[in-house]
Amino acid sequence: MDKNTLEANIVAAPSLLADRFREFSNVAPFISFFKLFIDPILVVVSFYLIAIPFNIAMDGYGFILATLAFLLTALLLDGMFLFMPGYSRSWLGLGRFIAEWLAVVAALVLIGRISGFIDYYYPPFIITWFIASPLVLILVHIAIRVYVLRVDSGENAERSKVVVVGVNQPSQFLVKSIHDEPFLKMDFMGYFDDRAISRLPKSATPHLKGSLDMLPEYIKEHGIKKIYISLPMSSQPRVLELIDELKDSTASIYFIPDLFVFDLINARFDNVAGMPIVAICESPFMGLNGVIKRISDVVLSLFILLMIWPVLATIALAVKLTSAGPVFFKQRRYGENGDSVLVYKFRSMTVMEDGDRVVQATKNDQRLTPIGSFLRKSSLDELPQFINVLEGKMSIVGPRPHANAHNEQYRKLIKGYMIRHKVKPGITGWAQVNGFRGETDTLDKMQNRIKYDLDYLRNWSVWLDLKIIVLTVAVIFRDRNAY
Repeated sequence: MDKNTLEANIVAAPSLLADRFREFSNVAPFISFFKLFIDPILVVVSFYLIAIPFNIAMDGYGFILATLAFLLTALLLDGMFLFMPGYSRSWLGLGRFIAEWLAVVAALVLIGRISGFIDYYYPPFIITWFIASPLVLILVHIAIRVYVLRVDSGENAERSKVVVVGVNQPSQFLVKSIHDEPFLKMDFMGYFDDRAISRLPKSATPHLKGSLDMLPEYIKEHGIKKIYISLPMSSQPRVLELIDELKDSTASIYFIPDLFVFDLINARFDNVAGMPIVAICESPFMGLNGVIKRISDVVLSLFILLMIWPVLATIALAVKLTSAGPVFFKQRRYGENGDSVLVYKFRSMTVMEDGDRVVQATKNDQRLTPIGSFLRKSSLDELPQFINVLEGKMSIVGPRPHANAHNEQYRKLIKGYMIRHKVKPGITGWAQVNGFRGETDTLDKMQNRIKYDLDYLRNWSVWLDLKIIVLTVAVIFRDRNAY
Protein backbone atom coordinates (compact mmCIF):
# COMPACT_ATOMS: atom_id res chain seq x y z
CA MET A 1 0.00 0.00 0.00
CA ASP A 2 1.42 3.42 -0.96
CA LYS A 3 1.47 6.53 1.19
CA ASN A 4 -1.64 8.09 -0.39
CA THR A 5 -3.71 4.97 0.20
CA LEU A 6 -2.52 4.80 3.78
CA GLU A 7 -3.49 8.42 4.41
CA ALA A 8 -6.88 7.81 2.85
CA ASN A 9 -7.65 4.84 5.07
CA ILE A 10 -6.24 5.95 8.40
CA VAL A 11 -7.94 8.72 10.32
CA ALA A 12 -4.96 10.02 12.26
CA ALA A 13 -5.92 9.96 15.90
CA PRO A 14 -4.39 12.59 18.16
CA SER A 15 -2.78 11.69 21.44
CA LEU A 16 -4.77 9.40 23.70
CA LEU A 17 -5.71 12.35 25.85
CA ALA A 18 -7.40 14.13 22.94
CA ASP A 19 -8.80 10.95 21.39
CA ARG A 20 -10.88 10.25 24.47
CA PHE A 21 -12.98 13.30 23.64
CA ARG A 22 -13.00 13.05 19.85
CA GLU A 23 -16.61 11.83 19.71
CA PHE A 24 -17.68 14.83 21.75
CA SER A 25 -15.20 17.35 20.41
CA ASN A 26 -17.61 20.29 20.53
CA VAL A 27 -17.63 20.22 24.33
CA ALA A 28 -14.12 21.55 25.02
CA PRO A 29 -14.48 24.91 23.21
CA PHE A 30 -18.05 25.13 24.50
CA ILE A 31 -16.82 24.76 28.09
CA SER A 32 -14.06 27.31 27.53
CA PHE A 33 -16.64 29.73 26.14
CA PHE A 34 -18.83 29.22 29.22
CA LYS A 35 -15.89 29.60 31.58
CA LEU A 36 -14.60 32.86 30.11
CA PHE A 37 -17.80 34.58 29.05
CA ILE A 38 -21.21 33.00 29.69
CA ASP A 39 -20.75 32.12 33.37
CA PRO A 40 -19.32 35.57 34.27
CA ILE A 41 -22.07 37.29 32.26
CA LEU A 42 -24.74 35.25 34.07
CA VAL A 43 -23.29 36.34 37.43
CA VAL A 44 -23.39 40.00 36.34
CA VAL A 45 -26.92 39.69 34.92
CA SER A 46 -28.05 38.11 38.20
CA PHE A 47 -26.53 41.07 40.05
CA TYR A 48 -28.54 43.61 38.05
CA LEU A 49 -31.78 41.60 38.04
CA ILE A 50 -31.74 41.01 41.80
CA ALA A 51 -31.17 44.73 42.31
CA ILE A 52 -34.62 45.45 40.80
CA PRO A 53 -36.83 44.02 43.60
CA PHE A 54 -34.49 45.53 46.21
CA ASN A 55 -34.76 48.97 44.55
CA ILE A 56 -30.96 49.22 44.40
CA ALA A 57 -29.74 52.06 42.18
CA MET A 58 -26.89 51.00 39.90
CA ASP A 59 -24.14 53.62 39.96
CA GLY A 60 -20.38 53.60 39.60
CA TYR A 61 -19.96 51.35 42.63
CA GLY A 62 -22.34 48.84 41.05
CA PHE A 63 -20.28 48.84 37.88
CA ILE A 64 -17.07 48.22 39.89
CA LEU A 65 -18.65 45.35 41.82
CA ALA A 66 -20.07 43.80 38.63
CA THR A 67 -16.70 44.10 36.87
CA LEU A 68 -14.88 42.45 39.78
CA ALA A 69 -17.49 39.68 39.85
CA PHE A 70 -17.00 39.10 36.12
CA LEU A 71 -13.21 38.87 36.39
CA LEU A 72 -13.16 36.71 39.52
CA THR A 73 -15.76 34.32 38.08
CA ALA A 74 -13.72 33.93 34.90
CA LEU A 75 -10.53 33.30 36.88
CA LEU A 76 -11.73 31.16 39.78
CA LEU A 77 -14.82 29.29 38.56
CA ASP A 78 -14.11 26.13 36.57
CA GLY A 79 -17.48 26.23 34.84
CA MET A 80 -17.56 22.60 33.69
CA PHE A 81 -18.76 20.44 36.60
CA LEU A 82 -22.01 19.40 34.94
CA PHE A 83 -20.23 18.49 31.73
CA MET A 84 -18.28 15.75 33.47
CA PRO A 85 -19.43 12.26 32.46
CA GLY A 86 -21.43 10.19 34.91
CA TYR A 87 -23.63 11.45 37.74
CA SER A 88 -21.16 10.39 40.44
CA ARG A 89 -18.49 12.58 38.92
CA SER A 90 -21.01 15.38 38.52
CA TRP A 91 -21.72 15.33 42.24
CA LEU A 92 -17.98 15.44 42.88
CA GLY A 93 -17.76 18.34 40.43
CA LEU A 94 -20.66 20.06 42.18
CA GLY A 95 -18.70 20.11 45.45
CA ARG A 96 -15.74 21.63 43.67
CA PHE A 97 -18.01 24.17 41.98
CA ILE A 98 -19.41 25.27 45.35
CA ALA A 99 -15.90 25.60 46.79
CA GLU A 100 -14.84 27.71 43.81
CA TRP A 101 -17.90 29.94 44.12
CA LEU A 102 -17.16 30.44 47.82
CA ALA A 103 -13.65 31.53 46.77
CA VAL A 104 -15.23 34.11 44.43
CA VAL A 105 -17.47 35.33 47.27
CA ALA A 106 -14.56 35.51 49.71
CA ALA A 107 -12.47 37.50 47.23
CA LEU A 108 -15.34 39.94 46.58
CA VAL A 109 -15.98 40.44 50.28
CA LEU A 110 -12.28 40.92 51.03
CA ILE A 111 -11.82 43.47 48.24
CA GLY A 112 -15.09 45.15 49.18
CA ARG A 113 -14.11 45.47 52.83
CA ILE A 114 -10.66 46.83 52.05
CA SER A 115 -11.96 49.40 49.56
CA GLY A 116 -15.15 50.10 51.46
CA PHE A 117 -17.48 50.02 48.46
CA ILE A 118 -19.37 46.96 49.67
CA ASP A 119 -20.71 49.06 52.57
CA TYR A 120 -22.78 51.02 50.06
CA TYR A 121 -25.06 48.03 49.53
CA TYR A 122 -27.94 46.60 51.53
CA PRO A 123 -26.60 43.33 53.10
CA PRO A 124 -29.72 41.22 52.28
CA PHE A 125 -29.28 42.21 48.63
CA ILE A 126 -25.65 41.07 48.56
CA ILE A 127 -26.46 37.81 50.39
CA THR A 128 -29.35 37.08 48.00
CA TRP A 129 -27.05 37.67 45.03
CA PHE A 130 -24.39 35.38 46.46
CA ILE A 131 -26.98 32.60 46.86
CA ALA A 132 -28.91 33.13 43.63
CA SER A 133 -25.93 33.35 41.24
CA PRO A 134 -24.67 29.76 41.65
CA LEU A 135 -28.25 28.49 41.41
CA VAL A 136 -28.67 30.32 38.11
CA LEU A 137 -25.40 28.86 36.84
CA ILE A 138 -26.43 25.34 37.83
CA LEU A 139 -29.82 25.66 36.11
CA VAL A 140 -28.26 27.00 32.92
CA HIS A 141 -25.64 24.24 32.91
CA ILE A 142 -28.36 21.60 33.34
CA ALA A 143 -30.33 23.12 30.47
CA ILE A 144 -27.26 23.11 28.25
CA ARG A 145 -26.45 19.54 29.18
CA VAL A 146 -29.98 18.21 28.59
CA TYR A 147 -31.23 20.26 25.67
CA VAL A 148 -28.10 21.26 23.75
CA LEU A 149 -25.30 18.79 24.39
CA ARG A 150 -27.77 15.94 25.08
CA VAL A 151 -25.18 14.13 27.16
CA ASP A 152 -27.84 12.23 29.05
CA SER A 153 -29.77 11.06 26.00
CA GLY A 154 -27.53 8.03 25.60
CA GLU A 155 -30.40 5.53 25.57
CA ASN A 156 -31.96 7.08 22.47
CA ALA A 157 -28.77 8.28 20.80
CA GLU A 158 -27.06 6.23 18.12
CA ARG A 159 -24.08 4.41 19.58
CA SER A 160 -20.97 3.17 17.80
CA LYS A 161 -19.69 -0.37 18.11
CA VAL A 162 -15.95 -0.35 18.68
CA VAL A 163 -13.18 -2.95 18.51
CA VAL A 164 -9.55 -2.52 19.50
CA VAL A 165 -6.63 -4.19 17.76
CA GLY A 166 -3.76 -4.93 20.13
CA VAL A 167 -3.76 -5.32 23.90
CA ASN A 168 -1.35 -2.95 25.62
CA GLN A 169 -1.34 -0.02 28.01
CA PRO A 170 -2.67 2.60 25.53
CA SER A 171 -5.50 0.36 24.29
CA GLN A 172 -6.52 -0.59 27.83
CA PHE A 173 -6.53 3.09 28.74
CA LEU A 174 -8.84 3.76 25.78
CA VAL A 175 -11.19 0.92 26.70
CA LYS A 176 -11.41 2.14 30.28
CA SER A 177 -12.31 5.61 28.97
CA ILE A 178 -15.06 4.12 26.77
CA HIS A 179 -16.55 2.32 29.80
CA ASP A 180 -16.21 5.28 32.17
CA GLU A 181 -17.41 8.05 29.89
CA PRO A 182 -20.90 7.43 28.46
CA PHE A 183 -20.94 10.69 26.49
CA LEU A 184 -18.54 9.04 24.01
CA LYS A 185 -21.55 6.93 22.95
CA MET A 186 -19.42 3.89 22.19
CA ASP A 187 -19.93 0.21 22.91
CA PHE A 188 -16.69 -1.72 23.26
CA MET A 189 -17.10 -5.12 21.61
CA GLY A 190 -13.68 -6.64 22.23
CA TYR A 191 -9.96 -6.97 21.47
CA PHE A 192 -8.19 -8.64 18.58
CA ASP A 193 -4.60 -9.78 19.07
CA ASP A 194 -2.32 -12.38 17.47
CA ARG A 195 -0.52 -13.24 20.68
CA ALA A 196 -1.30 -16.29 22.79
CA ILE A 197 -3.70 -15.77 25.68
CA SER A 198 -0.91 -16.56 28.15
CA ARG A 199 0.98 -13.45 26.97
CA LEU A 200 -1.97 -11.10 27.41
CA PRO A 201 -3.03 -9.26 30.60
CA LYS A 202 -5.58 -11.30 32.53
CA SER A 203 -8.01 -8.37 32.65
CA ALA A 204 -8.18 -8.32 28.84
CA THR A 205 -8.58 -12.04 28.08
CA PRO A 206 -12.37 -12.17 28.73
CA HIS A 207 -12.80 -9.56 26.01
CA LEU A 208 -10.55 -11.22 23.41
CA LYS A 209 -12.50 -11.99 20.22
CA GLY A 210 -9.75 -13.60 18.21
CA SER A 211 -6.72 -13.04 16.03
CA LEU A 212 -6.29 -10.26 13.50
CA ASP A 213 -7.24 -12.65 10.66
CA MET A 214 -10.73 -12.91 12.14
CA LEU A 215 -11.25 -9.14 12.29
CA PRO A 216 -12.62 -8.39 8.77
CA GLU A 217 -15.37 -11.00 9.07
CA TYR A 218 -16.26 -9.90 12.59
CA ILE A 219 -16.64 -6.30 11.43
CA LYS A 220 -19.11 -7.31 8.72
CA GLU A 221 -21.17 -9.55 10.98
CA HIS A 222 -21.48 -7.12 13.90
CA GLY A 223 -21.70 -3.75 12.17
CA ILE A 224 -18.54 -2.33 13.71
CA LYS A 225 -18.27 1.44 13.18
CA LYS A 226 -14.83 2.19 14.64
CA ILE A 227 -11.56 0.28 14.75
CA TYR A 228 -8.72 1.42 17.00
CA ILE A 229 -5.33 -0.03 16.10
CA SER A 230 -2.90 -0.07 19.01
CA LEU A 231 0.12 -1.95 17.71
CA PRO A 232 3.77 -0.95 18.15
CA MET A 233 5.51 0.86 15.30
CA SER A 234 7.66 -2.24 14.82
CA SER A 235 4.51 -3.97 13.48
CA GLN A 236 4.12 -1.51 10.60
CA PRO A 237 4.03 -4.22 7.85
CA ARG A 238 1.25 -6.05 9.71
CA VAL A 239 -0.64 -2.77 10.22
CA LEU A 240 -0.48 -1.95 6.51
CA GLU A 241 -1.61 -5.47 5.65
CA LEU A 242 -4.53 -5.20 8.08
CA ILE A 243 -5.63 -1.86 6.64
CA ASP A 244 -5.52 -3.34 3.16
CA GLU A 245 -7.81 -6.16 4.34
CA LEU A 246 -10.29 -3.62 5.73
CA LYS A 247 -10.53 -1.51 2.58
CA ASP A 248 -13.99 -2.81 1.68
CA SER A 249 -15.50 -1.95 5.09
CA THR A 250 -17.09 1.38 6.02
CA ALA A 251 -15.61 1.38 9.51
CA SER A 252 -13.50 4.35 10.55
CA ILE A 253 -9.95 3.34 11.35
CA TYR A 254 -7.86 5.06 14.01
CA PHE A 255 -4.26 4.50 14.93
CA ILE A 256 -3.29 4.98 18.58
CA PRO A 257 0.33 6.08 18.95
CA ASP A 258 2.03 4.52 21.95
CA LEU A 259 2.73 7.80 23.72
CA PHE A 260 3.20 6.02 27.04
CA VAL A 261 6.79 5.35 26.03
CA PHE A 262 7.40 9.09 26.45
CA ASP A 263 7.38 11.30 29.54
CA LEU A 264 4.42 13.38 28.41
CA ILE A 265 4.27 17.08 29.22
CA ASN A 266 1.05 18.64 27.90
CA ALA A 267 0.69 16.07 25.11
CA ARG A 268 -1.68 17.28 22.40
CA PHE A 269 -2.50 16.93 18.71
CA ASP A 270 -1.60 19.78 16.37
CA ASN A 271 -0.70 20.43 12.76
CA VAL A 272 1.93 22.38 10.89
CA ALA A 273 0.89 23.53 7.40
CA GLY A 274 -1.71 20.77 7.35
CA MET A 275 0.69 18.03 8.49
CA PRO A 276 -0.54 16.26 11.66
CA ILE A 277 1.90 16.22 14.55
CA VAL A 278 1.75 15.10 18.18
CA ALA A 279 3.20 17.37 20.84
CA ILE A 280 5.11 15.20 23.32
CA CYS A 281 6.63 17.94 25.45
CA GLU A 282 5.05 21.40 25.39
CA SER A 283 4.25 24.26 27.73
CA PRO A 284 0.77 23.98 29.28
CA PHE A 285 0.37 27.73 28.74
CA MET A 286 -0.26 27.67 25.01
CA GLY A 287 -3.19 29.57 23.51
CA LEU A 288 -6.13 30.19 25.82
CA ASN A 289 -4.38 28.74 28.88
CA GLY A 290 -1.60 31.27 28.46
CA VAL A 291 -4.10 34.14 28.38
CA ILE A 292 -5.82 32.84 31.53
CA LYS A 293 -2.49 32.40 33.32
CA ARG A 294 -1.30 35.91 32.41
CA ILE A 295 -4.57 37.61 33.41
CA SER A 296 -4.60 35.82 36.77
CA ASP A 297 -0.94 36.78 37.37
CA VAL A 298 -1.54 40.47 36.61
CA VAL A 299 -4.78 40.76 38.60
CA LEU A 300 -3.43 38.95 41.68
CA SER A 301 -0.06 40.76 41.58
CA LEU A 302 -1.67 44.19 41.41
CA PHE A 303 -4.02 43.31 44.24
CA ILE A 304 -1.20 41.90 46.41
CA LEU A 305 1.14 44.85 45.77
CA LEU A 306 -1.62 47.30 46.69
CA MET A 307 -2.11 45.35 49.91
CA ILE A 308 1.54 44.96 50.93
CA TRP A 309 3.21 48.22 49.86
CA PRO A 310 3.57 49.36 53.52
CA VAL A 311 5.31 46.04 54.27
CA LEU A 312 7.63 46.52 51.28
CA ALA A 313 8.57 50.00 52.44
CA THR A 314 9.22 48.81 56.01
CA ILE A 315 11.43 45.89 54.88
CA ALA A 316 13.38 48.14 52.49
CA LEU A 317 14.12 50.57 55.32
CA ALA A 318 15.13 47.73 57.68
CA VAL A 319 17.50 46.24 55.11
CA LYS A 320 19.16 49.61 54.55
CA LEU A 321 19.57 50.36 58.25
CA THR A 322 20.89 46.95 59.36
CA SER A 323 23.66 46.34 56.80
CA ALA A 324 25.71 48.06 54.16
CA GLY A 325 24.70 47.59 50.57
CA PRO A 326 21.69 47.96 48.28
CA VAL A 327 18.13 47.20 49.33
CA PHE A 328 17.49 44.85 46.43
CA PHE A 329 19.51 41.84 45.32
CA LYS A 330 19.28 41.15 41.60
CA GLN A 331 20.38 37.77 40.35
CA ARG A 332 20.31 36.28 36.87
CA ARG A 333 18.02 33.25 36.64
CA TYR A 334 16.71 31.05 33.85
CA GLY A 335 13.32 32.30 32.72
CA GLU A 336 10.83 30.90 30.22
CA ASN A 337 12.51 28.80 27.50
CA GLY A 338 15.83 29.17 29.31
CA ASP A 339 16.12 32.91 28.64
CA SER A 340 18.10 34.84 31.25
CA VAL A 341 16.06 37.20 33.46
CA LEU A 342 16.89 39.39 36.46
CA VAL A 343 14.99 38.29 39.55
CA TYR A 344 14.48 40.78 42.41
CA LYS A 345 14.78 39.97 46.11
CA PHE A 346 15.32 41.94 49.28
CA ARG A 347 18.99 41.55 50.11
CA SER A 348 19.40 39.05 52.96
CA MET A 349 23.17 38.47 52.72
CA THR A 350 26.33 40.50 52.87
CA VAL A 351 27.44 39.04 49.50
CA MET A 352 25.99 39.54 46.01
CA GLU A 353 26.82 36.24 44.32
CA ASP A 354 25.77 36.04 40.68
CA GLY A 355 28.61 34.27 38.90
CA ASP A 356 29.56 30.81 37.73
CA ARG A 357 29.61 29.56 41.32
CA VAL A 358 26.82 30.36 43.77
CA VAL A 359 26.77 28.81 47.26
CA GLN A 360 23.29 28.06 48.60
CA ALA A 361 22.34 29.45 51.98
CA THR A 362 22.81 26.99 54.84
CA LYS A 363 21.69 26.85 58.45
CA ASN A 364 23.46 29.52 60.56
CA ASP A 365 25.08 30.89 57.40
CA GLN A 366 27.64 33.57 58.37
CA ARG A 367 26.82 35.58 55.25
CA LEU A 368 23.30 36.42 56.48
CA THR A 369 22.56 40.00 57.55
CA PRO A 370 21.03 40.68 61.00
CA ILE A 371 17.52 40.36 59.54
CA GLY A 372 18.48 38.08 56.65
CA SER A 373 17.53 34.83 58.34
CA PHE A 374 14.08 36.17 59.26
CA LEU A 375 13.49 37.46 55.73
CA ARG A 376 14.42 34.15 54.13
CA LYS A 377 12.54 31.90 56.55
CA SER A 378 9.38 34.01 56.25
CA SER A 379 9.88 34.37 52.46
CA LEU A 380 9.54 38.15 52.84
CA ASP A 381 12.71 38.52 50.78
CA GLU A 382 10.74 37.16 47.79
CA LEU A 383 8.05 39.89 47.83
CA PRO A 384 9.75 42.14 45.21
CA GLN A 385 9.24 39.30 42.73
CA PHE A 386 5.63 40.43 42.32
CA ILE A 387 7.21 43.23 40.30
CA ASN A 388 8.86 40.54 38.16
CA VAL A 389 5.40 39.05 37.63
CA LEU A 390 4.00 42.37 36.39
CA GLU A 391 7.00 42.66 34.06
CA GLY A 392 6.09 39.29 32.58
CA LYS A 393 9.35 37.65 33.66
CA MET A 394 7.77 35.42 36.33
CA SER A 395 4.45 33.93 37.41
CA ILE A 396 3.02 33.83 40.91
CA VAL A 397 3.01 30.02 40.73
CA GLY A 398 5.57 28.00 38.81
CA PRO A 399 8.88 26.18 39.23
CA ARG A 400 11.10 28.20 41.56
CA PRO A 401 14.05 29.82 39.73
CA HIS A 402 17.50 28.54 40.61
CA ALA A 403 20.74 30.46 40.22
CA ASN A 404 22.15 29.99 36.72
CA ALA A 405 25.21 28.24 38.17
CA HIS A 406 22.96 25.65 39.81
CA ASN A 407 21.05 25.11 36.57
CA GLU A 408 24.26 24.34 34.72
CA GLN A 409 25.25 21.94 37.49
CA TYR A 410 22.02 19.98 37.80
CA ARG A 411 21.01 19.83 34.13
CA LYS A 412 23.92 17.40 33.69
CA LEU A 413 22.85 15.26 36.65
CA ILE A 414 19.04 15.10 36.44
CA LYS A 415 17.24 13.85 33.35
CA GLY A 416 14.51 16.25 32.24
CA TYR A 417 15.79 19.04 34.46
CA MET A 418 15.48 21.75 31.79
CA ILE A 419 11.82 20.92 31.01
CA ARG A 420 10.87 23.02 34.05
CA HIS A 421 12.09 26.04 32.10
CA LYS A 422 9.40 25.69 29.43
CA VAL A 423 7.32 28.03 31.62
CA LYS A 424 7.99 31.18 33.59
CA PRO A 425 9.54 30.64 37.03
CA GLY A 426 7.25 31.22 39.99
CA ILE A 427 7.36 32.98 43.34
CA THR A 428 6.05 29.75 44.82
CA GLY A 429 5.56 26.29 43.39
CA TRP A 430 4.19 22.77 43.77
CA ALA A 431 7.55 21.48 45.02
CA GLN A 432 7.77 24.17 47.72
CA VAL A 433 4.39 23.29 49.26
CA ASN A 434 5.32 19.59 49.22
CA GLY A 435 8.35 19.94 51.47
CA PHE A 436 11.10 20.86 49.01
CA ARG A 437 11.62 24.47 49.93
CA GLY A 438 14.99 25.94 50.87
CA GLU A 439 18.39 24.31 50.55
CA THR A 440 18.79 21.33 48.24
CA ASP A 441 22.05 20.03 49.68
CA THR A 442 21.72 16.55 48.14
CA LEU A 443 21.00 15.34 44.62
CA ASP A 444 18.02 13.39 45.93
CA LYS A 445 16.35 16.56 47.22
CA MET A 446 16.81 18.32 43.90
CA GLN A 447 15.45 15.30 42.01
CA ASN A 448 12.32 15.37 44.15
CA ARG A 449 11.93 19.09 43.56
CA ILE A 450 12.14 18.54 39.79
CA LYS A 451 9.65 15.68 40.07
CA TYR A 452 7.06 18.02 41.58
CA ASP A 453 7.86 20.79 39.08
CA LEU A 454 7.16 18.45 36.16
CA ASP A 455 4.03 17.15 37.87
CA TYR A 456 2.81 20.77 38.03
CA LEU A 457 3.36 21.17 34.28
CA ARG A 458 1.37 18.01 33.55
CA ASN A 459 -1.59 18.91 35.75
CA TRP A 460 -1.79 22.72 35.69
CA SER A 461 -5.12 24.44 36.29
CA VAL A 462 -6.21 27.74 37.82
CA TRP A 463 -7.59 25.68 40.71
CA LEU A 464 -4.16 24.12 41.31
CA ASP A 465 -2.53 27.58 41.29
CA LEU A 466 -4.96 28.82 43.94
CA LYS A 467 -4.39 25.68 46.03
CA ILE A 468 -0.62 26.25 45.91
CA ILE A 469 -1.00 29.91 46.92
CA VAL A 470 -3.11 28.95 49.95
CA LEU A 471 -0.74 26.12 50.93
CA THR A 472 2.25 28.45 50.60
CA VAL A 473 0.94 30.63 53.41
CA ALA A 474 0.67 27.58 55.68
CA VAL A 475 4.14 26.33 54.68
CA ILE A 476 5.81 29.64 55.55
CA PHE A 477 4.66 29.36 59.17
CA ARG A 478 5.62 25.73 59.73
CA ASP A 479 8.51 25.03 57.37
CA ARG A 480 12.01 24.67 58.82
CA ASN A 481 13.89 24.09 55.59
CA ALA A 482 14.33 27.73 54.64
CA TYR A 483 17.22 29.70 56.14
